[in-house]
Amino acid sequence: MPRSKISEIIQAQIRQRANYLCEYCHASEQWQYVRFTIDHVIPLAQGGVDSLENLALACFHCNRRKSNNLIGIDPQLEIKTPLFNPRCDRWYDHFIWSVDQLYIVGLTATGRATVEALAMNRERVIHIRAADRDVGRHPPKDDPIQQGS
Repeated sequence: MPRSKISEIIQAQIRQRANYLCEYCHASEQWQYVRFTIDHVIPLAQGGVDSLENLALACFHCNRRKSNNLIGIDPQLEIKTPLFNPRCDRWYDHFIWSVDQLYIVGLTATGRATVEALAMNRERVIHIRAADRDVGRHPPKDDPIQQGS
């Protein structure tokens, strides 16, 4: 089945709704060399559709790693659990930034499984976050940050 093209108008609505952040790892599209992709939260291959209710802004890495997966493994509880769904779930219910603002910490089974499945804390992205943090571009201003020392 050929993929349909998502209109520029719909893509603009998705970007604006996401505040130009990857809806998974919260990287800012503003500081990237390439535009983020439009992710089908529920993949077309699994019955998803090209509607605003099923589309999310995703950086290349999160989109590629999520692929057609809807389920991940919580590394703490070692159970299968749904991955984060940006159309149903609130980011701050499942994730928080570490005290040093470099690592995404999963607060729930869904959060931990998503961090693991999408490799949200891989070494290269940690270096990018550190550089962005040092110039005031990270983390996004409304994101929660762990308290402590």
